Amino acid sequence: MSAPAPTGDKRCNARILIVEDEALLAYMLEEFLLEAGFEIAGVAGRLETALAIIEKGVLDAAVLDANLAGVSAGPAASALAARGLPFIVVSGYLPEQQPSAFSGAIRLQKPCRPDDLVTALRSICPP
Repeated sequence: MSAPAPTGDKRCNARILIVEDEALLAYMLEEFLLEAGFEIAGVAGRLETALAIIEKGVLDAAVLDANLAGVSAGPAASALAARGLPFIVVSGYLPEQQPSAFSGAIRLQKPCRPDDLVTALRSICPP
């Protein structure tokens, strides 16, 4: 499944961490972001994996699912914020149902359009 990169938008070579526990969705996100010109710093389906990638410091921004198989991604959000790294929360939960660690982040409701995610990422990526 592929979606063309939105026309008229700047390309972004930012390294993006995808934190998503649903394998098919993680794969689709990776494909959309690669086609839009992003690099993928890693894909994590578990909190521990996400924290390890964040600790390595090989990313510029992240896309976080708020809930990873029943485990909050809040600690990943806190680790990103502590390093000054921007992130977007993509979740089926309403903002008021999400941990405070996600406050201040752009939030997109699942399911979201790939173009909306790409636009949101470009708005937070380093130039």
